[in-house]
Amino acid sequence: MDIELDTGRCIGSAMCTRHAPEVFTQDDEGVVELLPGGAARSGDPLVREAAEACPVRAITLDAG
Repeated sequence: MDIELDTGRCIGSAMCTRHAPEVFTQDDEGVVELLPGGAARSGDPLVREAAEACPVRAITLDAG
């Protein structure tokens, strides 16, 4: 599964980092970023929770 980030849509709510702090971080402006190795954890249920919790749907999961 691939993690896709729409950084232009991100509003910096930090729901992603609360749900999956081992996968997501935020840059200096609060925009979502994947941590190194984060993509390898795409099957983690917490990643799905983070995507569902994002209020603007800036994170999507693609079965590839």
